[in-house]
Amino acid sequence: MMSTWMGRGLAAEWRSHTLGSAAGAPVTSRAVRLAAWSVAALLAASGLAQGAGSPAAPASPDVAPAGAPPPPRVVPAPQDVDFPGVIELEVDVSDVERRVFRVRERVPVAAAGPMTLLYPRWLPGNHGPTGPSQSLAGLVVQVAGAPERRLEWQRDAYNMHAFHLDVPPGVGALELRFELVAPSPGDAIARRNVTPDLLGLQWEKALLYPAGHYVSRVRVRPAVRLPAGWESASALGAAVREGELLRFAPLTLEHLVDSPLYAGRHARRFELDPDPRAPVTLNVFADRAGQLDATPAQVEAHRRLVAEARRLFGARHYRRYDFLLVLSEYFSGIGLEHHQSSENATPPGYFIDWDATAPVRNLLPHEFVHSWNGKYRRPADLWTPSYDVAMRNSLLWVYEGQTEFWDVVLSARSGLWSEAFARDALAHYAASYGPGRPGREWRNLQDTTNQPIMAYRLPLPYPSWQRSTDYYTEGVLLWLEVDARLRELTRERRSLDDFARAFFGGGDGQLGPSTYRFEDVVASLDSLAPFDWGGLLRARLDGHAPGGPLEGLERAGWRLAWRETPSAYTRLVDASAKRISASFSLGFSVARDGGRIVDVVWGGPAFAAGLAPGTQLVAVNGRAWDGEELQEALRQAQRDGQPIELLVRRDDRYATVKLPWRDGPRYPHLERIEGRPDRLGALLRAQR
Repeated sequence: MMSTWMGRGLAAEWRSHTLGSAAGAPVTSRAVRLAAWSVAALLAASGLAQGAGSPAAPASPDVAPAGAPPPPRVVPAPQDVDFPGVIELEVDVSDVERRVFRVRERVPVAAAGPMTLLYPRWLPGNHGPTGPSQSLAGLVVQVAGAPERRLEWQRDAYNMHAFHLDVPPGVGALELRFELVAPSPGDAIARRNVTPDLLGLQWEKALLYPAGHYVSRVRVRPAVRLPAGWESASALGAAVREGELLRFAPLTLEHLVDSPLYAGRHARRFELDPDPRAPVTLNVFADRAGQLDATPAQVEAHRRLVAEARRLFGARHYRRYDFLLVLSEYFSGIGLEHHQSSENATPPGYFIDWDATAPVRNLLPHEFVHSWNGKYRRPADLWTPSYDVAMRNSLLWVYEGQTEFWDVVLSARSGLWSEAFARDALAHYAASYGPGRPGREWRNLQDTTNQPIMAYRLPLPYPSWQRSTDYYTEGVLLWLEVDARLRELTRERRSLDDFARAFFGGGDGQLGPSTYRFEDVVASLDSLAPFDWGGLLRARLDGHAPGGPLEGLERAGWRLAWRETPSAYTRLVDASAKRISASFSLGFSVARDGGRIVDVVWGGPAFAAGLAPGTQLVAVNGRAWDGEELQEALRQAQRDGQPIELLVRRDDRYATVKLPWRDGPRYPHLERIEGRPDRLGALLRAQR
């Protein structure tokens, strides 16, 4: 069960240092660090912590001025104690036309007095305070069985996700009613998770829970009412069906939040691993029934993914695993890990336009790997006892970076990608996060792990300079170097496969989580091949070396090279994004329709000429922009050496911009280094 969490180890330390050490017990430096973490967690739980999205509470004067409000109530810190009773939760998701989920919740009450209810804020897998409290509406709290006895709630003064109320004597339970309003189709920021044919229910968005308890010690009996005739899937297991109402067995809040439910009018299931000890199912939902037509070869590639992952890690840390996959033009894209399932959404042609959607086929491998890396083994500073305690992300370059590494590898080993396509992807990564990331000059890779807390995947004007969640893709290049060095140091006898098996494997069927720190990663690598792994990792994480971490490619027997034609990967990525890209030459990309410049590489030729994102490209070399003129202009400049002339519009002003460039179209590829072992080939080949 997920409620085991950390075998109570770190959890017990968190509790003991929060409450104080035993009389006469020595206070070690580790205890001080834990105590400091506990204080920070308590402040974050009460909404008072700076850096957790809330201002610090003003200091109270010795004597309050006349008319001053009473001091704010404090949100109780989570404790490792059972919540008395079982919360009854029913979510009605049938109103898909208006995109409104209606929630009814019955919360037991142990005693009269102050009570605080929390809306989840720090969400697993998001690595940041992303709980959308603004989507909660219509909250009414009543005494259960007595709807005329309404209890007034008050939002916390500093934590906008906390609701305080006072429970009268003699009350045994509360009834909560509220709505969760899903984003509209025109919302450019929030994810759209409801359409007339599809829906995704993330339980944490549709509940309030009592403060003062670990989420592993709160039990919930969930139910969901579906639209008529719809099918659903989740990792919750079998449900009792009463018409369109599905009732599930009680489970911990932690387990519930980790088990989203997807549903739709058109659904199909594929068994990927029938082993009754740990079956794996691909549950697919689509806008239209015809989009579910997978060929036997396509299904077989997904079966090989499961087999290759099991072979890689040597153990399974799930009782069952459910891929939840939406194929839609309207449902927002997502890839979100859970321990025994994952949320995935791709364009509708995933099966029926197999070649065109190749770049997204590493999505399911990525989320599947997270069952081992992120869920079973979890960074210690990402573990929190409750969803109101701040997370820390210092090891996301392992959690996400190595997962991204393995998604490339498993895509190739399973046949979801060819080896050549995987090399194309790595070339694109190397060009984009190597020389294409001048922001490394001021912001190192380690600092990018703070990005989900700063601005969770919000669009940036200049990502090449500002840097975003670079720990994903630059992390691939880092771990490629680690793999190549392991092979080199051990004369090809050891590789990162051995690290994965030792670090993420463990006993088959164990759920964990088992937490780790930087020192544990270093020790595991050192056990495979003695080396200054700590020094290497810190140099890559903390350094500002120009050009990016390309040494791993070269040690693997390949180098970044440039050609006039795009690789299959680059061509399909640009087509999916509906853009014409000259990022690797002129340093900008433009929307195929409308000519709006969508990205400008900091310090590149376009940037030096004064172009900025949002500028509209009107004409190229005197000819109206039509999507093809830019490539022809690049070839013409290579022939005659003349600058490329752009007519652009900024608001209501027009300007002519000249870009000197003589190297023609330029796209990244990989080429072999003669005389070096092909370690990349050894990495990407199936391990059958």
